Amino acid sequence: MISLLGIHIFEPQVHTDHRGHFFESFSERSFEEETGIEARFVQDNQSRSRLGVIRGLHYQLPPVAQGKLVRVVQGAVWDVVVDIRRASETFGDWFGIELSAANRRQLWIPPGFAHGFLATADQTDLLYKVTAPYSAEWERSVRWDDPAIGINWPTVSTDRIISDRDANAPLLRHADIFES
Repeated sequence: MISLLGIHIFEPQVHTDHRGHFFESFSERSFEEETGIEARFVQDNQSRSRLGVIRGLHYQLPPVAQGKLVRVVQGAVWDVVVDIRRASETFGDWFGIELSAANRRQLWIPPGFAHGFLATADQTDLLYKVTAPYSAEWERSVRWDDPAIGINWPTVSTDRIISDRDANAPLLRHADIFES
């Protein structure tokens, strides 16, 4: 069950036969029906991560706050979102879900949430559609291991690999966040 208002999980209907499979990876109509949002996606991003890589918790502030539609096309991740809207009743709460090439799930993360993931398989490719272009000026992050948030990251069979930027991100209480 999703505990954060605005987060949506999409489970595609997969059509399989002797040739392989087919599914709609994105439908504007289905997205709008599920979320009630007329999103305009302006950029697609792709990352590849080794087993044990943690990326995040990343977000962009207004005026270029991003909504993200995330999916894995190879490998698997433990994907996490954190509510960073100070006025929200779930401020500081997190939600995690496995996204994998096998389960084909997609996760909608609206603006106002920090996003991160742990690669739980080697050579994991994550794709995400975003509603605003990248902006170094407005990009922010929160520590992936902030004890006040208390994310329950799964154990993997290797050491965690974290960028210097993510390892030195501020704790939530010191971060620039969404004030409304």
